[in-house]
Amino acid sequence: MLVESLVVLGVVLLPLPAIVAGCRGLLRRPGLSREDPTDRASYVVLVTLRVLTLVLVFLLSGVTLLSAVGAMIQDVRLHGMVYVFFVLDLLLGTLVLLTFGRPERRPARRRGTPAPR
Repeated sequence: MLVESLVVLGVVLLPLPAIVAGCRGLLRRPGLSREDPTDRASYVVLVTLRVLTLVLVFLLSGVTLLSAVGAMIQDVRLHGMVYVFFVLDLLLGTLVLLTFGRPERRPARRRGTPAPR
């Protein structure tokens, strides 16, 4: 019962917020030019890979949560593959949070001086 609770807690604390943060940063394009048409292809590939990553995290989170809650209700042991899915889910959630799930940096604010330049 304790292990299943820890698995549920781990999925709720890292991958689910990573899905939300990743959806917010899905279409962000840092470092890519808007004018260059060759950047469009790389942008499409980038967004496609981000969507696939978010879908994979969502599916792994769903399977892991469903298995852990079902094991708690039925009072059975978790299958070994659920732990593999759990670790993969944590790793992909961390990847999302560290790459495109980060909040955008605000530009540095210039200090205001009263003297004209």
